[in-house]
Amino acid sequence: MKTATIAALGEARQTRHPVVLAKNLASLAEFLLPDPAAPCSLNEAAASALVSGRISTQFIGSETWFIEPHLPSPRLILVGGVHIAQALAPLARMMGFDVIIADPRRNFASTERFADFALCHDWPDEALDRLGIDSQTAIVTLTHDPKLDDPALDRALRSQAFYIGSLGSRKTHAARLERLAALGHSAPALQRIRGPVGLDIGGAAAPEIALSIIAEIIAVRRHGGVSAGGLATRASS
Repeated sequence: MKTATIAALGEARQTRHPVVLAKNLASLAEFLLPDPAAPCSLNEAAASALVSGRISTQFIGSETWFIEPHLPSPRLILVGGVHIAQALAPLARMMGFDVIIADPRRNFASTERFADFALCHDWPDEALDRLGIDSQTAIVTLTHDPKLDDPALDRALRSQAFYIGSLGSRKTHAARLERLAALGHSAPALQRIRGPVGLDIGGAAAPEIALSIIAEIIAVRRHGGVSAGGLATRASS
C-alpha cells in the first residue's frame, strides 16, 4: 500500500469518515473511494461496499479489483447516566461499540458509575454537535426528562444516525412525538425513533431492558430494521 494511501486511511479513521480501498490485483493501482478521478464503476462498487461492509474481489470490466470498506467503529451515545445506562454500556462494549455517556448532571455521568467509559457533560444537543453523528452512530435517550431527551432527539433526527431510540411508555412517546413535530420534524422522520425502545421481550429490570435495547440496535444495524413495538412497559430510571 502506498504511503499516501496509508496516511489517508489514518486520517479517515481519525475523522470517522467511511472510505473504500480499491486495489487492482494485476497493475496494483489503488484508489481511496469515493474519488472523482476513479472510474464510475469503481465508485459504484465502493458505494455498495459501504452499505454491506464486506470485503470482496470484483471483476470490473476486464480487471480484478480488491474492494475493502473501512467504516468507523460502531458507536453508541447514551443520553442519561441512569441505571439502564449502567447495564447497557458494558453490553454495548462487548458487542464492539464505542460508548459515550452524555449527561450534564455530573452526579449521574460520573467515573464512579461509569468507570472506563467516555463521559460528556455538555447539554445533550451541544454534546451531539461536538461529537458529530455519522451513519455508524446509534443514539438512545434514557432520562425521561424532556429538557434533556428532546434536544438530543432533535439533533439525532437531523443526523445520519442509523438508530435512534428513546425510553418511555407509549403514552410518553406519543407526547414526545408531538413536541418534536412542533419543532418541525415530519411524521416520516419521527418514525425513525424507536419508542418504546428495545425489542419486546417482556423485560422489566434494568439489565433486561438493556438487553432488549442492544438486541434491537444490532438487528437494525445488521438487517436494516425489525418489527416495531418495543417493550410494553418500562422500568423507571
